[in-house]
Amino acid sequence: MAPDEQPHESRACDGALAKAFGCLGKRWNGLLLATLMDGPMGFSDLRRAVGSISDSVLSDRLGELGTAGLVARTVDEGPPTSVQYSLTKSGRALSPSLQALTDWASKNL
Repeated sequence: MAPDEQPHESRACDGALAKAFGCLGKRWNGLLLATLMDGPMGFSDLRRAVGSISDSVLSDRLGELGTAGLVARTVDEGPPTSVQYSLTKSGRALSPSLQALTDWASKNL
């Protein structure tokens, strides 16, 4: 190392941030969470609202978001039987961050 060079500091990504992007960075997850910010929705309504997501991918993503504690699935036995998806308290806590990201994307992308 030359005398005027500073030693390079090794940096590691914050573990919590890596977990957040691992979940939110997965295709469709952020859009699904943002769509549910306006209230509970059924499976077909979510599929139409998000766009070209397939039924199998939507089902997988909702399951992952449920496992992460961000989305709740509620079954109304009916008749007819219906299923609604809604944000949990943890999911709703993402609202300011998703809004800030939306604002940033509008201005910068």
